[in-house]
Amino acid sequence: MQFTSTQKRTATWCLIAALVVLALWFLGPVLTPFVVAAVLAYVLTPVVDKLDGLGKGRLPRVLAVLLVEALFILALLSMMLLVVPIFAKELPLLREQLPLLAARLNDSLGPWLAQFGITLSLDVESIKTFVLKYLNANFEEAFGSVISSLKLGGSVALTIVGNVMLIPVALFFLLNDWDRFVARAVELVPPKMRASFDSFTEEADSVLGQYLRGQLLVMGVLAIYFSVALALFGFDLAVPVGVFTGLAFFIPYLGFGLGLILAFLAGILQFGSLYAVLVVAGVYGAGQLVESFYLTPRLVGERIGLHPLAVIFALLAFGQLFGFLGVLIALPASAVLLVGIRRVRDSYLASKLYQG
Repeated sequence: MQFTSTQKRTATWCLIAALVVLALWFLGPVLTPFVVAAVLAYVLTPVVDKLDGLGKGRLPRVLAVLLVEALFILALLSMMLLVVPIFAKELPLLREQLPLLAARLNDSLGPWLAQFGITLSLDVESIKTFVLKYLNANFEEAFGSVISSLKLGGSVALTIVGNVMLIPVALFFLLNDWDRFVARAVELVPPKMRASFDSFTEEADSVLGQYLRGQLLVMGVLAIYFSVALALFGFDLAVPVGVFTGLAFFIPYLGFGLGLILAFLAGILQFGSLYAVLVVAGVYGAGQLVESFYLTPRLVGERIGLHPLAVIFALLAFGQLFGFLGVLIALPASAVLLVGIRRVRDSYLASKLYQG
């Protein structure tokens, strides 16, 4: 059986694609820090280029790289430290008020549920003993449990620490030599496909830029909204909880859930009444509606052209394939795939297969 040159080229490209997929599948854990560093380098390279341009060649590019990477790490640590004042204030309150809340819940809901034949009897003394045991600043026991868990999962802990150490190193080299790496990659594209490849990368770069700008706007608006709204209702931790919730929206759905849990916990421990539940439900419900039906569709969805159902599917699919990292890169990766799907669709509609 004779194969045409077109069929041979197609088979060759399919074989190359299959080998690349297999390599990514088997080397996934090893490639994870490099993929994260590459994504960060793509985002931060324009900033490095601008600083390098301001120096007009009088300063080494490595200084711009070090400055941008240091500022990025500082910003990331600041975001993580937003949670510290929340837990620092809520854990003592939790230790003091949880037994009281259990007793109040037992006294109020017990008679009401009894009307429907449901018996509710919370052992307040057991709850109090549990709270005093696990939340009474027993650092020796906590430290021992951490040590034992590290012994049981030492390889996992070592992998996490190794990735955390490797990502900044890989990011430094990628930022410093980004143009050279890109040029080497482009050289592998066959000359006949160079025009189509350049057109695709330009469109994908434009879509990703629009996604990032839109996502940053959504995060900023929501951080201000949640902070101001919770502060108006008298929440002591309004600013850290509100800012954390807004910034956590970078992780769709999961970020909102974490912020909602923190807000509920802060409100219940501060006010200890139904008032906190109603306020948090109202503030976060309104924020979710505004984000879902106005902010994200206008600032993000319309820019990259993803339907809400496509967003949910992308999050689930990438999360299943790549874990938590997949959830983070689901939307930008889907935006790039969407560019490719549009081009494949246009080629199909113009082909003889479709037109008959």
